[in-house]
Amino acid sequence: MGSKKKFWYFDSDEQQGYWLFKYPKTNTGEHWAEKIAAEVATLLDIECARVELAKFAGEQGSAAKAFTDTDWELVHGNEMLARSVQNYDPDATFHHSEHTLANILSVMENVFVERTTALEAKRRLAEYIVLDALIGNTDRHHENWGVLRRRSGDLWEGFVAPSFDHASSLGRELLDAKREKLLTENRVGAYVEKGHGAIYWSEGTRYGPSPLQLVRLATSSYPKLFNTVGGKLEKLDLAAMEQIVNRIPDSWMSPSSREFSMTLLCYNFEQLQKIF
Repeated sequence: MGSKKKFWYFDSDEQQGYWLFKYPKTNTGEHWAEKIAAEVATLLDIECARVELAKFAGEQGSAAKAFTDTDWELVHGNEMLARSVQNYDPDATFHHSEHTLANILSVMENVFVERTTALEAKRRLAEYIVLDALIGNTDRHHENWGVLRRRSGDLWEGFVAPSFDHASSLGRELLDAKREKLLTENRVGAYVEKGHGAIYWSEGTRYGPSPLQLVRLATSSYPKLFNTVGGKLEKLDLAAMEQIVNRIPDSWMSPSSREFSMTLLCYNFEQLQKIF
């Protein structure tokens, strides 16, 4: 799925299973953004696909471990929304204003018949939304979240799939000259606030709010869904995040992208602390 160049491969070493190798777009840091995002999610105890830096035929990329097997089927958000929201277009790719948080939460009520299970599903999605705000992920579109399900007798059982595909994070699309300009002019926060996310707040609007602004709006309207992840943020250590960023080898990440990523994480963390 998606437009990025990628392929599946099987890692027979210690039966590690299937992995998806993804090439980053030219002149972007999509590979290291994926790795850092996955490590930050783990730091927050948020379910996330495992990601490693990887090379194929001398080209740098990222590899994400498959989180499904023969028993479980991944159903993407657009498939569920098309069944639940009238006139929802599952094939839309840009400016899809029906992809609202309210519609997403409504789908969870329809998919999970037990109230406690639906609540847990919505809380897990709330965690992903806060993760997006922390790492500046602007690409949580309707194929970048889903539910894992399998048949159990006459019924289905399932749960929200781990978070995946965080390549559009940490200013990965910027060239170093732009990063250095934003850092010098102290405008990393402005860059963050100006970004448009792929989850909308209101139908009919041209752009979705920034991931950070979405959390501001969502915590006000759905406080009970976000209280758990707020507790996880309280335990977050900036030094631990800095260690994650610094573990990326110099041959993969420039000094400017490293400094910019950490500055972005610090700004978003500070803003999230104000919210929670």
